[in-house]
Amino acid sequence: MLELSGSLVEDHGDHLIIRTPLNPTFHWGNCILVTDPGAVDDARRWVHVFGSAFPSATWIAIGLTQMPSGTAPWAAHDLALELDEVLTSATLPLQTPLAEGYQVRRLTGDDWEQAVTLDLVENERTGAWEPTAYESFARARTSARRSVSDRNLAAYFGAFADGRLAASLGIVCCRTTARYQNVLTDARHRRRGLASHLLGVAAQWAAAQGCNRWVIVTEAASPAARVYRNVGLELDSANVQAYRPVAERKSSTRSVSNAAARSSCSAK
Repeated sequence: MLELSGSLVEDHGDHLIIRTPLNPTFHWGNCILVTDPGAVDDARRWVHVFGSAFPSATWIAIGLTQMPSGTAPWAAHDLALELDEVLTSATLPLQTPLAEGYQVRRLTGDDWEQAVTLDLVENERTGAWEPTAYESFARARTSARRSVSDRNLAAYFGAFADGRLAASLGIVCCRTTARYQNVLTDARHRRRGLASHLLGVAAQWAAAQGCNRWVIVTEAASPAARVYRNVGLELDSANVQAYRPVAERKSSTRSVSNAAARSSCSAK
């Protein structure tokens, strides 16, 4: 999926190095993935590998194929282990009704600028990332996604109210697997079933492209998981990420953008 949007993947046998030159502050686009389950406990080695691959990075992002036997070796490097659930379905996810007053269409033209704005407004609401750095990241990521969509390898859909984007998500075709991306609803339009409806719209588009499996990755125990399960996605496996966002970990506002794109560097 990352390769489709311009990332470079180097296979080193027991691990991959992923680089995204056009978005150098994309943490999970500039990361490593440990592909050998027997090597997930060697925190010291993988921190060294990451540092050698990305000497100027202010973060550490290491994907693991399973949970290590202990957290202490990772904590010694100030790395938190984050667990994500991989939800999948081999049958077409359900199509739920669209709430009254909204229109749905695939993003085109000026819609992409609205997608950036929606992303920035949500970051401002949560205060998760320093605004200037986040905008640079968000624009580069949106440009990459638009490029993949323009080649019809992915599609991004939005629910609009009076012409303004209220909710959006994307889906990427990776051979016959469809991977959902960036499910986001404006806080003023939540609890109206917009995300559920868009999940079904995107699923149907992917099915028409020949996909027969649907995948989404979400934070373990996230409230959003209920939405995904309600349309038919079920727990398949888990991803583990050893992660340190920035050197100033205890800062209330982090300075390099990543949160909205978590889990892109994963075994799935």
